[in-house]
Amino acid sequence: MRIAVYCSAKDVIPEAYLQLGDALGTWIGQHGHTLVYGGATGGLMSRTSNAAKAAGAHVIGVIPPRIKAAGRLATNCDYLIEVNNMSERKQRMRDEADVIVCLPGSYGTLDEMMDATSSAIVGEHRKPTYVLNYLGFYEPLKQQLELMRRLQFIPEQEAYKPVFVNSLDELYKNLKS
Repeated sequence: MRIAVYCSAKDVIPEAYLQLGDALGTWIGQHGHTLVYGGATGGLMSRTSNAAKAAGAHVIGVIPPRIKAAGRLATNCDYLIEVNNMSERKQRMRDEADVIVCLPGSYGTLDEMMDATSSAIVGEHRKPTYVLNYLGFYEPLKQQLELMRRLQFIPEQEAYKPVFVNSLDELYKNLKS
C-alpha cells in the first residue's frame, strides 16, 4: 500500500510528536508499505521518512523547486518527483497514494488535509483520509467541523469525510482493514 503522510516539517516541536513520526515510519517499512511524502527535510517529515527507509520502506518524495532551492531536499528518497508548485505537489502526492494519513502539522498540513477532503467530496478520488488526533492535537478542528455541521455548512450526511483516530494502534487497525 502507498501511504501519503502529511505532517509538520518543523524541527522545534515537542519530542513526543517527533517520536510519533519514528513509530509510523517504522510501521510503514516493517509492513512492506511505501511512503509518499513531501520530499523535504525537517520535523516529522524527516523522522517519518528516515524511519520508514530504515525499516525497509520504498520512499517516494514529491518536491517543488522553492523547497528544493531552500536547501531542504531530502536525500532518502528512492524516487523523487519534482513538481512546479505546492498545488501540484498536493495533487501528485494524492495521485501516488492509496491512502492518506495526516499527522500533526501547521498550515501546510491543514491545507493538504482539506484539499484531499474537498477533492474527494467532488468525486476526484475515493481514497481514505485518516487524521491522527494524537494527544488531542486536532480536537479544536473536530469542534470546528461539528459547528459547521450544526450550522449546515457541511451536510449532515457527508458523502466523504476524514476519519479521526486517536492513536497509532487505531490508525494501524484502520489501515489493515
